[in-house]
Amino acid sequence: MRKLNLLNTNTITFEEGCDLYLLNCKQRNLREGTINHYRQSYTQFEKFFDMEMPVDRFNQALYNSYVVYLRETLNNDISINSYLRDLITTLHFLMREGYITPFEMKSIKTDKSTIQTYTETELRQLLQKPNIRRCSFTEYQCWVITNFLLSTAVRQRSLMHIRICDIDFDNAVVNVTVTKNRKPLIIPLNATMVAILKEFLKYRQSKSPDDWLFCNAYGQQLVKSTCYHALYCYNKSRGVVTTGIHRYRHTFAKQWILSGGNVVALSRLLGHSSLNITQNYINLLVSDLTKEVEEINLLDKFSPHTKITMPKRH
Repeated sequence: MRKLNLLNTNTITFEEGCDLYLLNCKQRNLREGTINHYRQSYTQFEKFFDMEMPVDRFNQALYNSYVVYLRETLNNDISINSYLRDLITTLHFLMREGYITPFEMKSIKTDKSTIQTYTETELRQLLQKPNIRRCSFTEYQCWVITNFLLSTAVRQRSLMHIRICDIDFDNAVVNVTVTKNRKPLIIPLNATMVAILKEFLKYRQSKSPDDWLFCNAYGQQLVKSTCYHALYCYNKSRGVVTTGIHRYRHTFAKQWILSGGNVVALSRLLGHSSLNITQNYINLLVSDLTKEVEEINLLDKFSPHTKITMPKRH
């Protein structure tokens, strides 16, 4: 008599595999923004893959074909790698679940771009306090936000989720409860920032300590688009053509390094999970420090400026 063997029922489609991974993301309580990012990548997959094909057909050759397709249709290496990372993450999940035979996948090599920061001239323009008697609340709040971003280096998402009660004036710190890695941060506030926030709260017209620190024109929580648009208009009105909320974070890190700040302390303030991340961050900033290196020329400062004459050879 023949023994019974389990039939291979791992015949889900690629679309079903993507849905399984999204469900896994929800089970792991990933943020909705992260899940939506994967959904957006899956719309890109549909342009190349047959979403109804059995997922076990994935192999090295098919993956390599997708890499070639992306390189032929997209001119941005960063975008290419973003789609590849999302595919790799999804397929690794399906490999662990036993739906796909494991094979090697790699993203493409890219040149690291220079991190952009605000110049000293731009900072002077942006930090110039507006005339409170004549400016709108939006302009005044943008000035406060600009000071806050430059002095704390928080991300935009963190900024929008800070409540008034998160500001501890007694200890001069801000408790940042919403962060990228979900680990709360306690960031010190300098005396200037404390004074700015105390004045700001007189005009904020809040009703409760649980109100959002920064709000829209109606006192409600800022959303990403509103926050960006307000700062874009603010920067433009100050003659600064570039607008980047994250650029304040880069500027903070650069100025910290130029001032001789401790790397470990910088890593904690930025909320990085490891010093390696901070070091990579610094490496990208180094390419933007040419002017400062020339101004702080230690060889010219400490070596005698004497002409060196080589002895003649006989």
